[in-house]
Amino acid sequence: MNASTQAPNPASTGGSPQDWTCPFCSLLCDGFGVEVRQGSLRLVGSDCSKAVQALAGFDAPRPAPALVDGRPVAAEAALDAAADRLATCRLPLFGGLATDVAGMRALYRLANAGGAILDHARGDALMHVLRALQDRGQMFSTLAEIRNRADLVVCIGTDAATGFPEFFRRSAPVEGAGFARRVVFVGAQPPAAPGLEGLQVQHLDPAGDLFDTVAMLAALVDEHRPPAPDAALADLAQMMRAARYCVVVWEPGRLPPQGALIAEALLRIVMSLNRGTRAGAFILGGADGAQTANAVTTWMSGLPLRTRVGPHGVDHDPLQYATARLLEEGAVDLLLWVASLGPDLGPPATSLPRIVLGHPALAAACGGRGVVFIPVATPGVGAGGHMFRADGVVTLPVRAVRDDGLPTVADVAAALEARLALRRLAAEGTP
Repeated sequence: MNASTQAPNPASTGGSPQDWTCPFCSLLCDGFGVEVRQGSLRLVGSDCSKAVQALAGFDAPRPAPALVDGRPVAAEAALDAAADRLATCRLPLFGGLATDVAGMRALYRLANAGGAILDHARGDALMHVLRALQDRGQMFSTLAEIRNRADLVVCIGTDAATGFPEFFRRSAPVEGAGFARRVVFVGAQPPAAPGLEGLQVQHLDPAGDLFDTVAMLAALVDEHRPPAPDAALADLAQMMRAARYCVVVWEPGRLPPQGALIAEALLRIVMSLNRGTRAGAFILGGADGAQTANAVTTWMSGLPLRTRVGPHGVDHDPLQYATARLLEEGAVDLLLWVASLGPDLGPPATSLPRIVLGHPALAAACGGRGVVFIPVATPGVGAGGHMFRADGVVTLPVRAVRDDGLPTVADVAAALEARLALRRLAAEGTP
């Protein structure tokens, strides 16, 4: 297994494919092109800093051998070594999970065969949302609804554009929308971002820390009067109640520890607003394929990430099954780490045996003893695939722009599952 099973994109030899979808944040912007010049990649049709920086990490394809204990080996030998480690561990952790739909489906099947725990590299941020959602429910918005309906957008604790540079351009009012939009930033400075031109932009200082600010705003939206209400927040609450369609934008990855409390208050604000007008939440999360990994895990198991899956059933624990906690407590005995979307998501430091399916540039960090490193293709660069967008309402195809000769995460996971199945059959047939 030396190459991806995905067919190479016809544009991989040059040109600017017009149907490229950017996989490097969960907005999955699909209005760009990528120009291939002597193997290097250049963004066409946007100045998105995140996409430009990510594409710079994909220089001309070069040989990327697999590694076992720091030694270059053939792909089949690396797969055999990884299968040996999986076959002998008792409780593996599948972490990182930065991949596409097909990769996550294959990883889920592999995890299910061995009773593994599944957690994403951005699991802490994801759990802020999921724990509040499980308790409170929610009314979400989408990019299309923001474009077509939102006369008030309130960004709380984030400028939105730092982590998602195209957000305001993607959600800008449609031509002839028939309403004037106001964008309010609470606790963050308004960015100089495309898509904000011509809009009414306002900045509010927080009333204390983010916990206090959101709690006070929630009380004011509910028309309760705190003992010493902040005047600016009181005006904002009135503005939100009077809006035709208010969207509350927040970023789970920027919340402090115990951020689920803030998430719960934000969700309560949206629910309260819907008693008298229309409102929705837009959550800027799901980075590094977290939205995709969680969606696939949920539809295949009935539970979100931070779940142990296996032949004896499933078990979900948003706190106990956190990667950092499992590694610190020594609760697992092997880490399988998946980081196919770029070189910036290396595995956490641990003395456990590790299997890393990652961007070729991670080889330098995965050359120690006890590590099996298998380079894999990146969805949207060297392989095709599908990913879930941040608003969760659509799955978009990501197409390869070149053939880098690497297997996909799905290829590797399927090959490992097949090897483990053969080992089980051999063991069952042994007298």
